[in-house]
Amino acid sequence: MRAGGVRPARFKEKQMADQYDVLVIGAGPGGYVAAIRAAQLGQRVGIIDKQWLGGVCLNVGCIPSKSLLQNAHVAELLRHRGQDFGFSLENLQLDYRVAYKRSRQVSDRLTKGVAGLMRKNKIDVHMGAALLKSASEVQVTDKDGAVKLLAAKHIILATGARVAPPAAFGVDGRKVVTYLEAILQDKHPASAVIIGGGAIGLEFATIWNSYGAQITLIEMLPTLAPREDVELGTELAKQFTKAGITVKTNTKVEKIDASGDLVQVTVSGPGGSETFAAEQALVAIGFRPNSENLGLEALGVKLEKGFIQIDERMATNVPGVWAIGDVTGKTGWAHTASAQGIVCAEHIAGHPTVTLDYAFMPSAIYCHPQIASFGLTEKAAQEQGYTVKVGKFPFIANGKALGLGDYQGFVKIVSDAKYGEILGAHMIGPEVTELLPELTLAHNLELTAEEIARNVHAHPSLSETLMEAAHGLVGGYLNL
Repeated sequence: MRAGGVRPARFKEKQMADQYDVLVIGAGPGGYVAAIRAAQLGQRVGIIDKQWLGGVCLNVGCIPSKSLLQNAHVAELLRHRGQDFGFSLENLQLDYRVAYKRSRQVSDRLTKGVAGLMRKNKIDVHMGAALLKSASEVQVTDKDGAVKLLAAKHIILATGARVAPPAAFGVDGRKVVTYLEAILQDKHPASAVIIGGGAIGLEFATIWNSYGAQITLIEMLPTLAPREDVELGTELAKQFTKAGITVKTNTKVEKIDASGDLVQVTVSGPGGSETFAAEQALVAIGFRPNSENLGLEALGVKLEKGFIQIDERMATNVPGVWAIGDVTGKTGWAHTASAQGIVCAEHIAGHPTVTLDYAFMPSAIYCHPQIASFGLTEKAAQEQGYTVKVGKFPFIANGKALGLGDYQGFVKIVSDAKYGEILGAHMIGPEVTELLPELTLAHNLELTAEEIARNVHAHPSLSETLMEAAHGLVGGYLNL
């Protein structure tokens, strides 16, 4: 300080530049959306990430995988169903490297878009590892080891989760891989054993199978997509088997041996012990929250099995510290993280907002056929004491689905028989992930099946299956 205790003007400016109303740690779909919403509400915002803007979702998850799935859809159509549409193809060449390149281009475009959104909303971006020094100070260390201290009135933790496969499986990144290596390799395996029948396993089974790989899919629980309504998993296993995928449910992996030319995966199930050999094994199970090395324990932030505990406002037990997304362990969906980010930013700014009901968050799996759902399954609704009524309509009776040549599956709406309240919906079939919003909006607005049935749907459209299922609940199916 100079004589008289007056700081130089340039020092004041530097200190002011590091002061924020809101500082977000993690730039995935939760973090960057929270940052944008906070900025829209007049907050001065900074965001920190040690690796990339857009997080896992945009870089190595949701977005590039959907690009690969679109390529897989075209590949499957050309390989197996071309004749149905009058196409005769000889010497068909499928270049997976082109599919991979396209997936990276799609990802790069969106991540650059996030960078543009940060600039548009005047959000400062700090790349580096974050460490909470207090409830209002964060130390950031960049890749070159340079350290700076940022201060904020509010800190939002949006650090996500990472893959954490069982150590005994011996992931080596080459022959035994996780989704990360799988999505970043520019060729598909000729054969693969996929361990885990959740979203990641189901989507890679679809992609690789469509390109001609021999796939064996192992799931420890009784059905594929085990978090979904049991009818969806049963139907999916039927369609996967029809597509040439070997499905093993109620089956546990006992050992993985990658010492030879092929990976040997030994399992035990209803048929006893079996060993499957393949070029690669994909371990699509095991995730862990990124809550370590952030200084949370020293600060007293409450954790449970590594997940940050929050209230309905997204606030932790430490005033000024908030958390959203996968690190909170609520659903594991990117769209949940984004919704949490908006609510969190609005609470911080004192803006009117909503309370999220995680039991009714949409679920979407982009395998073929697609799976989409929200709310209570039929079994769960019965267990909660509801008198349940179910409306179920098959895509094979839908004109648009028949025209698309993609008509396996059904729409199932679960309702309360007494009041007609929609308790949940469970769908498997063409583009069902696009059909969810009508049903989730209906639930949020407390509409009944009668009101969905009376809503005029364009003809022909896949959405007519929702109308038909609703008619089945209130008066009788019209086209079944």
